[in-house]
Amino acid sequence: MVIEERWRQWKSGERQDGVQDFLDVLITLADGDDKPLLIIDEVKAQCKDIILVAIDNPSNAVEWALADMVNNPELLAKAVEEMEQVVGRERLVQESDIMQLNYLKACIREAFRLHPVAPFNVPHVAIADTIVAGYRVPKGSHVILSRLALGQNPTVWDEPLHFKPERHMGDNINVVLTKSELRFISFSTGRRGCIAASLGTTMSVMLFGRLLHGFTWTKPAGVSAINLHESKNDLFIEKPLVLHVEPRLAAHLYPLMHR
Repeated sequence: MVIEERWRQWKSGERQDGVQDFLDVLITLADGDDKPLLIIDEVKAQCKDIILVAIDNPSNAVEWALADMVNNPELLAKAVEEMEQVVGRERLVQESDIMQLNYLKACIREAFRLHPVAPFNVPHVAIADTIVAGYRVPKGSHVILSRLALGQNPTVWDEPLHFKPERHMGDNINVVLTKSELRFISFSTGRRGCIAASLGTTMSVMLFGRLLHGFTWTKPAGVSAINLHESKNDLFIEKPLVLHVEPRLAAHLYPLMHR
């Protein structure tokens, strides 16, 4: 395993100071007395969290949002039109545009609600005896919230199984992706909330924005609708998303085409 091999290299002295990646930094973290701050199991846990938050979460949200919106072309057209007004066609979407791309953010927020990357939030412990919705929760109890149940609760959400980005617009023009709401929790909340929430949401919006702004997405020939079934083993889409795609901007705006 990569982590175990890197750990061995540092502990044996084979790997010395120099250019370090994230894994190197975790392994070499030390206190004022030069004692390691993390054991190998903690390094593995940190790397797992980074992969889940920085890769799986954005890619899952974007894939589901794209699948839902290709099945609803009017939603796709609305998101593209917003980027036409904010960004135009002379450049690519930049992080500085995110503040103005509220419909795009609403699409990602809706994907977080309807298709969370994990069914439950991380476990918490009740610090005092309490009663929630008529249920007694003793002090010390492990408490786990269901992201699926919260995000698809029909008593809270109108047509909860339908992809409706407008539900996140409301009267507030500025859509805040990291806003904490008990009706659905994407990044947990409070002191134990995800420290990478801002990074994860920014990555999701940037990835989705670049894909929608840079390309035209349609269903493949002969396909009437994209299959939106979840996998039997997790919450990812059951089958790889296959779409017909065409560039919609000037050729010089696609850097990889000119290397």
